[in-house]
Amino acid sequence: MERARANVKSTRHYDSPVRRAQALKTQKAVLDAAHSRFLDTGYAATTIATIAREAGVSVDTIYKTFGGKAGLVRAIYERGLAGRGPAPAYQRSDEMRARETDPRVIMREWGALTAEVASVVTPIRVLIRSAAATDPDMSALLKDSSDERLKRMRHHARFLADRGYLRDDISVAKATDILWTCSSVELYELLVLQRGWSLPRFGRFVADFMIAALLPHSQ
Repeated sequence: MERARANVKSTRHYDSPVRRAQALKTQKAVLDAAHSRFLDTGYAATTIATIAREAGVSVDTIYKTFGGKAGLVRAIYERGLAGRGPAPAYQRSDEMRARETDPRVIMREWGALTAEVASVVTPIRVLIRSAAATDPDMSALLKDSSDERLKRMRHHARFLADRGYLRDDISVAKATDILWTCSSVELYELLVLQRGWSLPRFGRFVADFMIAALLPHSQ
């Protein structure tokens, strides 16, 4: 009997990672299909049934996992915020600023990360903004995502102030507003999508702007 119990426990330990891996694979397939459909046909015209068919899952699976179309868009947006690197962009940012002592280097890294993340999230952010005009769930998501970005930029501004990097005439509130502007989708739309700037050029511009606007001119 004890041996049988041990076998059951062993099977459970073996199956659990397999199930988790399969669940992650399914979620990725659903998000990839949803991302493609939303950008191709728009939020209102996209149905859960279409996404389920393309992802090879049931409609119930999508509702149970994501709660519907708004949940899918939120998950796609949050996935985009991670960027394209080996670790989420916010994690790379925090690790970099913890070890780096030169504020110019920090801001150049932030500029590069801003360009990286913007290239991923801008299409879905534009979708959210458009759908928010008529859909309450998308309106709520638009507000939530804006609030979260502002919170993150305030986090960065306080870090700069605590390290003594900010110019004397720059308060945490003012630094927050500047960082919030630099990380906006609207800036990316203007310079990259409309004016045709490359991502490296955009990243350098963001970094140069932050350095000029926030740091003492002698630095």
